[in-house]
Amino acid sequence: MIKRNPTREVKIGAIAIGNGNPIAVQSMCATPTRDIDSTLNQLKLLEKAGADVIRIAADNKKDAQALIQIRQETDAVLSVDLQENYRLAEIIAPHVEKIRYNPGHLYHHQRSKPWQDKVSYLAEIAVKHDCAMRVGVNAGSVDPDQLAKYPKEDSISPMIDSALAHTEWLDQIGFTRYCVSLKDSDPEKTISAYLRFAEQRPEIPLHVGVTEAGMPPEGIEKTRIAFEQIIGKGIGDTVRVSLTLPHAEKHLEIDAGRQILKDISEGRVRTVVHFHRDKLNLISCPSCSRVENEAFIDLARKVKDRTKHAEDHAITIAVMGCRVNGPGETDDADLGLWCGPNYVNLKRHGEKVGAFTYDEILDRLDRELESMIN
Repeated sequence: MIKRNPTREVKIGAIAIGNGNPIAVQSMCATPTRDIDSTLNQLKLLEKAGADVIRIAADNKKDAQALIQIRQETDAVLSVDLQENYRLAEIIAPHVEKIRYNPGHLYHHQRSKPWQDKVSYLAEIAVKHDCAMRVGVNAGSVDPDQLAKYPKEDSISPMIDSALAHTEWLDQIGFTRYCVSLKDSDPEKTISAYLRFAEQRPEIPLHVGVTEAGMPPEGIEKTRIAFEQIIGKGIGDTVRVSLTLPHAEKHLEIDAGRQILKDISEGRVRTVVHFHRDKLNLISCPSCSRVENEAFIDLARKVKDRTKHAEDHAITIAVMGCRVNGPGETDDADLGLWCGPNYVNLKRHGEKVGAFTYDEILDRLDRELESMIN
């Protein structure tokens, strides 16, 4: 058995994380939240697979109203993923057990208002409605004020500083019923972020995951690498495996998460783990409700097939399906495909090449990839 970090306990509805409680396995509905029937179907699949917490995104008031209706049809432990409109919390909080916000997203809404006031508002709502919170830092959408403090090649320190600032503020105002995540699509960066944060704040429960891990089996491998090095050191109280999957297969994230945790607890791990820096690296996001065209999932699979010939080249290709993390993650890739409803924005080393239809993009990607290899 793994000796766990002695974190404080955080109750999330019927479950609790931290303080020696079993590591909770989570997933997120990828269907449009306003499509109530589809979201309920996916939620039930996740419940059947044994999800401890299920996250659902709310981007606007229509999503919020749909989530309220979904709540009436399930007893699952629900977490709302607040997007850029943090004020939706007051509508949704009475109907969920957990609120997740991204410090980087707070920057975009009501820019003249200090982020401390926004976080205080969220904490007040959480206390009023008996909710836990997650401070969800993501490498693709870090607060610009934190990014400005460090050189571009250091993407980890801004994430840690952002998490530290928000946790210190929450503690200062007396709200401690929270956990933290620091996700990157690169397993080694993810490992570094979690280990460094846990060293400074070992008492805070952590939600562990590799964001935009991609398609299985590679996405599971990336996640396994990170989990072995993080969970294996006793760090982490709840996890998610973020995979690019069709809606009907989203529950496989739960299966993968439980298998990885079982392997770690029974000692079935690599003795030395390094992600293949000398190989082709495909990043793709886990198809959440922010994806504006489900063709993104099919495109990600086609990119995987079309690029097999380049597997021995150290090139990173990111296929991102939403406007939230898409810009940041594709900027960091050698070739980035940021998918919109009708067009795919292609970037090379962060510079935009152009916008192409879903029928055009693969041929143009081939040209850019061959040019890069040559």
